[in-house]
Amino acid sequence: MLALLSVSDKRGLVPFARGLVDLGFQLLSTGGTLQTLKEAGLPARKVSDHTGSPEILGGRVKTLHPRIHGGLLGRTGLASDRAEMEAGGIAPISVLAVNLYPFRETVAKGVGEDEILENIDIGGPAMIRAGAKNAASVTVVVDPGDYEPVLEELRRGGTSPETRRRLQRKAYAHTAAYDASISGWLAERDEVPFPDELSVGFRKVQELRYGENPHQRGAWYRGYREPPGPSVSFAEVLQGKELSYNNLLDLDAALALALEFPERPAAVIIKHNTPCGVALDEMLEKAYRTARAVDEVSAFGGIVAFNREVDEPTARAMAETFLEAVIAPGYSEAARTVLATKKNLRLLDARRAWPPGARAYPSMELRSISGGLLAQDRDAVEPSTEWKVVTRRAPTAAEMAALRFGWRVCKHVKSNAIVFSDAERILAVGGGQTSRVESVKIAAARGGESLRGSAVASDAFFPFRDGLDALAHAGARAVAQPGGSVRDAEIIAAADEHDVAMVFTGVRHFRH
Repeated sequence: MLALLSVSDKRGLVPFARGLVDLGFQLLSTGGTLQTLKEAGLPARKVSDHTGSPEILGGRVKTLHPRIHGGLLGRTGLASDRAEMEAGGIAPISVLAVNLYPFRETVAKGVGEDEILENIDIGGPAMIRAGAKNAASVTVVVDPGDYEPVLEELRRGGTSPETRRRLQRKAYAHTAAYDASISGWLAERDEVPFPDELSVGFRKVQELRYGENPHQRGAWYRGYREPPGPSVSFAEVLQGKELSYNNLLDLDAALALALEFPERPAAVIIKHNTPCGVALDEMLEKAYRTARAVDEVSAFGGIVAFNREVDEPTARAMAETFLEAVIAPGYSEAARTVLATKKNLRLLDARRAWPPGARAYPSMELRSISGGLLAQDRDAVEPSTEWKVVTRRAPTAAEMAALRFGWRVCKHVKSNAIVFSDAERILAVGGGQTSRVESVKIAAARGGESLRGSAVASDAFFPFRDGLDALAHAGARAVAQPGGSVRDAEIIAAADEHDVAMVFTGVRHFRH
């Protein structure tokens, strides 16, 4: 019985190989794997000795040989295959343990293109695919986590068809994700944002208790490459209940909004993927308390994001109420002690990828539709400073600061988005409505008297003056909107009637 071992990830390799030897397997191996086995005192034969052909091209060609691929693809239950194998001196290989050159890790190191290309594995994927195709006869192992279960079955007489089918699925997923990472890197290298064929590779973090609702199944996957900035999927989970599908969606929304304000401490509270509290202050605790005060009812059971390390006063403020989850670039030891009393509160630490001044990073955003996928650039455009004043009255300095704050927030609110704010906090939000005037009315009803003298950001233009009239009656004194409606002149005239200052941003922030 032959087993071929050739792995980049050598975790568990020696115990697995020793178990195979104990079961009577002869080991074939290459390169660093062979050296590791020899150093452990295990008998292993060099692949080139088995094939009778030396490695060539600096080791680029080692296993691409009929005695390897014939041994993997030969159907031992088929008489004609057995006859050909015997005539060619090809012995069947019944166990294959292969994982691939560290391509993703090499890219992550930021090395030159030549080194990256050398870490594109050729023989490994070819062997995995060959062995997996012949899963009726070959047990293919690509994950060190499968070594011990496979050994246990082999000790009982052989791996079961169910196990080989499971490993077959895993093998092809492994090579597909590997190739996806290569094609993705090549597209990035050549600055091709939307290739003709889009391959994506993700690895399961965990299965979730359910999806959005208990009758839906759900799972959480992360990409193979850590992104260049803070992310939910690569944050460290410090404590709390298992994260849910909805927790993860809301944490992602909260994190994206917190990253809008690198210049000052910010607190963001999200409920059902919608901001219900956002505030800035030099003291993080005060920012959080101000954000929570915007809508105490909605903030209960909310998701919180900070853009600064959480200190003890902020932790004590959070401990006063019920929250689902928090993400931040770290927690002080005293803060961890305080929050440890909230056993079910999920804490995520994203400090590893959160450099000073971190903002949301540009990336491809994917959304599924029935039978397909939509791809776009993430809406991470830097706020423009070239806004056009279109009314008789220009915004005051304070109004302009409030408009710029609200404009950063409104792109994170579902369309039709309306955000009332001052320069350091939101006052009321309306969004997700089929009519913009309805969003204004909802926000006005929530904000009440606090909206007197406020500024308003709208993610898209006002199609009719009714929305402008409603926000002016609610107390707004300045408006930022993209402009572009066929009724822009009518909207500007309405703003002038109310002595409301208005700017056109020239940028739309639809969020569906």
